[in-house]
This record gives sequence, structure tokens and C-alpha cells, in this order.
Amino acid sequence: MSIKGLLVTGASGFVGSALLQHLARSKSHSLIAALRIECPDLPGAVRRFKITELSATTDWSPVLGDVDAVVHAAARVHVMDETATDPLTEFRRVNVDATLNLARQAAAAGVKRFIFISSIKVNGEGTEPGCAYTADDIPAPADPYGISKLEAELGLKQLVATTAMELVIIRPVLVYGPGVKANFLSMIRWLQRGVPLPFGAIDNRRSLVSLDNLVDLIETCLEHPCAAHQTFLVSDGEDVSTTRLLRMIAAALNKPVWLLPIPVEFMKVMAGLMGKGAVAQRVFGSLQVDIEKNKRLLGWGPPVSLGQGLSKTVKPFLESRKS
Repeated sequence: MSIKGLLVTGASGFVGSALLQHLARSKSHSLIAALRIECPDLPGAVRRFKITELSATTDWSPVLGDVDAVVHAAARVHVMDETATDPLTEFRRVNVDATLNLARQAAAAGVKRFIFISSIKVNGEGTEPGCAYTADDIPAPADPYGISKLEAELGLKQLVATTAMELVIIRPVLVYGPGVKANFLSMIRWLQRGVPLPFGAIDNRRSLVSLDNLVDLIETCLEHPCAAHQTFLVSDGEDVSTTRLLRMIAAALNKPVWLLPIPVEFMKVMAGLMGKGAVAQRVFGSLQVDIEKNKRLLGWGPPVSLGQGLSKTVKPFLESRKS
């Protein structure tokens, strides 16, 4: 399959903007960025398509006639401190209804391939060490965000079953890279300041994916014939404990690290008492994914190692502190 025109939604977001910057350098596609707010980092050659809201009534007709493929990265993302009174309804409004609206219009316009950026939360919240999720496991989402992503996947599969459009689903684990925010950025800041952290005795296993590796897999899935109607998990292929991850980030920062070996069970109890059980799961629990399917079907392996990805992540952080 040859893809000439490409529409990327969520173009001002972490993944969408990185994908467009990468593809613009290759100059092999005509690129259209759908965005609600301007993104100054997008290359000048990328055509902007401004939308006021991502919803079930958004009209995509001005751009769909010019594209062969869509990468749908826009979403209502998971938030730690949810404020909506009915979170599932809010997630469904954007992640399900708006997604299916775009896909229906894309199929009607003759778009060849629709790549949906889903989430590992469709699989579940965690694994036992050594028991990795696979792309073909029975989904078990546990929160409104994961449920909405699964419902979108199921709706898309039902839609493409009656059209000529091909569907590719990608479920990333935690994505990090230059410009990362939220808890990952907080870890970098703590380590840069030399703050002692009580995380020196954590023996879990977590899969992560660098932005470069995720973008590389998306690019592979744009045209690879074996990607059609498949679901892929994606990671760096190198699982680490939280303790080792912190040590690797500190090494990339060229900083000494102070990790106190506080017993994990004690910290879990304290986190539960403070209402931070979800945070504790991310810090102390395991979540591993198996990417063997990517290698088998696509010949794809992560081009960037975990160490390389972390070094690239902290570099702009260090440069911003100098300036």
C-alpha cells in the first residue's frame, strides 16, 4: 500500500506533533494536522486543519478527500485527579463518539487505512512479574478511560467490517521522551534536585516506550501490508523496575541518586491511607507487554534502547535549566 496523503489528529499533542515532525523530515507524505490549538513546533510544510471541538458532529469533509490514511491520536486522556461527575460519559463523548464519527467519514471518503492510537489500559492495569500482556489477550479495562478506548476499538472493528478501510490499533504503554510531562517529569525534577526518595527496594517490572519507538512503529504501520486489521502493543522491549529506572534517569542527568530501601508493603499501606492507591500501582506494581507479534508480522523491533531514550528525554530538560 502506498500512502501519499496523511491526516494526523491530536497534532498539537505529545505523540501527534512528534509523528508529524518525523514524517515531515522524510518528505514522503503530504501531511495534514488536525488541531484545536496552534502548535508552533509543526513544520511549515504541514497543512493545518483547525477544529473547534472533537465531537460526534465534527465535519471532516474539507480534508478527507486529500488523504489516504488517518492516524487518530487525539483523545480525552487519562487524568489522575478526575473532576467530571460522570467520567465515563465524558470519555465516551470524545474517545468513542468522536472517533467513530471520524472513522465513518473517512471510510465514506475512500481512506485506505485508519490507525487508532489506543492504550494499554484496554488490557488492564497490571501484570504479575514475568507474565506480560499480549495483543491477543482478552481485554480487561478497569477505569473509564480504558473502557472508552476498548469501546472505540470494538466500534471501529464493527465499522470496518462493512467497508474497504483497513484498521490498525496500537496500544502504547507509558510514553516518555523530550517534552514529557506529568509524573515522569516530576521524577526527573526530583532526581535533578537530589531529593532522597523511598524507592530503593522495588522489585517490579514495567514496560515503557520512548516517543521515537512509538513514532517508528506508527510509520511502519502506515504502509506495511501485514499491519491491516491487527492490534499491536508497543514498548522499548526492555522492562525495568522502578528502582532501576530512577537510577538510569539519574545517570542520564549525571547526578548521584539517593534511594532509601523502605519496605514496599509499608509504602503501599501508607499510599492507601492517603487515597493514592492508583499512584502506588504505577510505582510499585508491574506492567509488562510482549511485542513479539510486532517482530513476527512486521519485522519491527524498537530502534532506540531504553538508555538512549532516557538520555534524549533529559537533554532538553538540562538545556532549559542552563538557559
